[in-house]
Amino acid sequence: MAVELFLEDSYLKECQANIVEVEGNKVKLDQTVFYPTGGGQEHDTGHLLQNGREYEVKKVKKENGDIVHYVKDPEGLEEREVTAIIDWNRRYSLMKHHSLLHVLASVFNTVYGSLCTGNQIYSDRARIDLTEIHSLGKEDFDRIVEQANREIQANHLISSRVLPREEAKQISGAIKTVVNLIPSFVKEIRLVKIGDIDEQACGGTHVGQTKEIGGVVLDKVKNKGKGGTRLEVRTTTVSPI
Repeated sequence: MAVELFLEDSYLKECQANIVEVEGNKVKLDQTVFYPTGGGQEHDTGHLLQNGREYEVKKVKKENGDIVHYVKDPEGLEEREVTAIIDWNRRYSLMKHHSLLHVLASVFNTVYGSLCTGNQIYSDRARIDLTEIHSLGKEDFDRIVEQANREIQANHLISSRVLPREEAKQISGAIKTVVNLIPSFVKEIRLVKIGDIDEQACGGTHVGQTKEIGGVVLDKVKNKGKGGTRLEVRTTTVSPI
């Protein structure tokens, strides 16, 4: 299984790696900076560089525990050293939108006791499903967005740590993601912490401090039924959808 360098440093744009397998358009490395689709966050794109030639990486997935890089035209790739380079602009936008959702979920949880039941993170927008807010009106949402933007401008540091599963389950208060929902075979839980306002289980990439997000814009509110509400949001650093 490849070493997941993106979990150690989300700002790492490239790395040297060894190709351990090429099967059709699927390439496996011994370590990688490419984030595979998961946890609601889209995969990275970029390219592999070998013998002076660039090989486009179009998609990255986890398959049977391995990270698989789907290469557009892999002909010529050899099972030896390669340089892996991500599309940094895309990654950084994904990081900002992911961190935005954590801040927003934290504010909704603090004010209304909301829990996140699902999310999807794109490079130009994101969506989050929350409980306990189906009866809110426009003024309520405007107030929450304003509060979330205040938290963003407070420039909280964002960090991560890994704990044994049982220890993570004992942490109360800030954890919004139920650890029990994580597959039982996962024995160590990565927690992402935003200042003193939020900490939850997460395997995605994030910015280092909240000011990098810019701000949050709420584009759409949709009732999902059974008490669930979907919010479509974006950072102020991207154009409207």
